[in-house]
Amino acid sequence: MQSLPGFRDFLPEECARRNYIFARWREVARRYSFVEWEGPPLEATELYKKKSGAEIVDQLFNFTDKGEREVALRPELTPTLARVVAAHDREFKKPLKWFSIGQFFRYEKQQRGRLREHFQLNCDILGEAGLAADIELVALCIDVLRAFGFGEKDFVVRISDREFWTDFLREKDVPVDRWDGLLQAIDKFGREPREKTAEKLGKLADPVFTTLETGGKSEKLGKFVDGLRVFGLADFVSVDIGIVRGLAYYTGIVFEVFDRAGKSRAVAGGGRYDNLIAQLSDGAVSLPALGFAMGDVVLGELIQEIPHVCQGMEKAIANDRKIDIYIVIAKEERRADALKQIQQLRDRGFHVDYPLTPTKVARQFQAAEEAGASLAVLYGDEWPQLKIKNMTTGARWQQHTPALHWTKLA
Repeated sequence: MQSLPGFRDFLPEECARRNYIFARWREVARRYSFVEWEGPPLEATELYKKKSGAEIVDQLFNFTDKGEREVALRPELTPTLARVVAAHDREFKKPLKWFSIGQFFRYEKQQRGRLREHFQLNCDILGEAGLAADIELVALCIDVLRAFGFGEKDFVVRISDREFWTDFLREKDVPVDRWDGLLQAIDKFGREPREKTAEKLGKLADPVFTTLETGGKSEKLGKFVDGLRVFGLADFVSVDIGIVRGLAYYTGIVFEVFDRAGKSRAVAGGGRYDNLIAQLSDGAVSLPALGFAMGDVVLGELIQEIPHVCQGMEKAIANDRKIDIYIVIAKEERRADALKQIQQLRDRGFHVDYPLTPTKVARQFQAAEEAGASLAVLYGDEWPQLKIKNMTTGARWQQHTPALHWTKLA
């Protein structure tokens, strides 16, 4: 039997690459003083309907559970975050800076960069309405990618502002109930035929096309870029008012991250969603909020496509797998003594391996080399003398067991 379409098996090599991604996600988020949290992988289907409408059900792995509840595997984290924050609002001092690394599920057509399951980094700031929070969030997103070795020539963060377009529509006296459809049409500009977009925009087609092609002026976006310039990160961003983010709940600055070569889907995306928590809590709690998500599928593909980034990952994985000491048991009579020493070494933090069954000495030294061991320690006829070999330099020496003073290897 094979795995289901759109799902992955993580054999040791793939699992090591996945954990490499997780480690850098976690490291940089903590560097920005974000704290980790997690929600359940299963939620009431109604939670997703409430956020995205009934049509979202077609994209869900949903079913009726044994308690006759309508439930779904989570396709994203934001609804769960809104539910949790609304329930525990008074327990935390604001602003909240939270991150999570979890698995998500979407029943949709498989294609490059998109499967039916994926892992995702989510970073959110709640309870802060100022522009400084938007700058902080995008700086974090940039630094997450820099942690993998990507530079400004490898990716760009395209930023826009939903308020730019809502102001535009307000000036054109467009009824509010038409805004979502028009914003979705603008968001797809360049990804679908111009004639189709024009049909959706109607009378607004010409002014919208002119604005998209000439670029719009936004004081807020100018201040945003200036804020990133203070951090030395302005070279990573580009103002692109064509980025609208089709999801209706976004309210302010939005952004998407793309590889400079334009070969991949968006690596990450997010923005400000100040009204969502109030919407999902029926007005019980209202908090300004913003966040972004970065999936492992597109990121993993991009890592593989850029040689120096891929080499950095493989080198880090190889180094992480190396062990400190390999115990060579030349005489089975000494196995009990060796096992006692092995446990003492492991208790002190050393990475130690040894043959589980009687094995030729030459094969044991080969295993030590293959494992990247720094030292091989041989238990043989000389006991209580031990033979020690530096696997890097080849240097050998003997040591009497009572005189061994192990310290953690660099």
